[in-house]
Amino acid sequence: MKLDTEFLRQHYAAMSDEELQSIDRGDLVGAAQEIFDEELGKREAQEMPASQDVVLNEQGVELEIEVEEDWLEHAAEAYSSYARRGTTDPSEGSVDARDVLEAAGIPCQLELFEEPGEEEQTQFRWRVLVPGKLVHRAMSVLDRDIFNADFEAELKTHMEMLSDEELRVMEPRYAFCGLYDRLERIGRAYDEELARRGLE
Repeated sequence: MKLDTEFLRQHYAAMSDEELQSIDRGDLVGAAQEIFDEELGKREAQEMPASQDVVLNEQGVELEIEVEEDWLEHAAEAYSSYARRGTTDPSEGSVDARDVLEAAGIPCQLELFEEPGEEEQTQFRWRVLVPGKLVHRAMSVLDRDIFNADFEAELKTHMEMLSDEELRVMEPRYAFCGLYDRLERIGRAYDEELARRGLE
């Protein structure tokens, strides 16, 4: 029987690091060993080296953030999307999210997560995990580099359909008062924490 190499490649890619490492390479046939080695090599190449991750703030200043080697133990979900039925391929959205975070210098890992439920109702989600201490940064980067452009396009389409009077009511601080309030609260909470620590 011919080995389905593409299926095996997708199967190994969907495994967690622990599951992949639990495989005894000696139990595999030659072609399977090659695919196994290929997947293992990819993960080792993507492994973050220890300690510190360099992130640029909005002024282009480097911020050194300590990232533990075992950050996956305390990882947080920055993005997820449901897997298409009958395939183990990562969703396009999850791959885009991973690529954007890697480009921003944020450590991340893509994993296939099985949601609990009845067997015939089992669903799988592709999750993009990041160090817990960087989850807000990661989600904001995703908003900026992926989702905000779509939001802007939808907003423009919506406003084009409004009358002059309706458009005036769309004044941003009125129409998006919750967003402006959140930004003010973020700044206030940050300043208060700096003051509490004597870091002003």
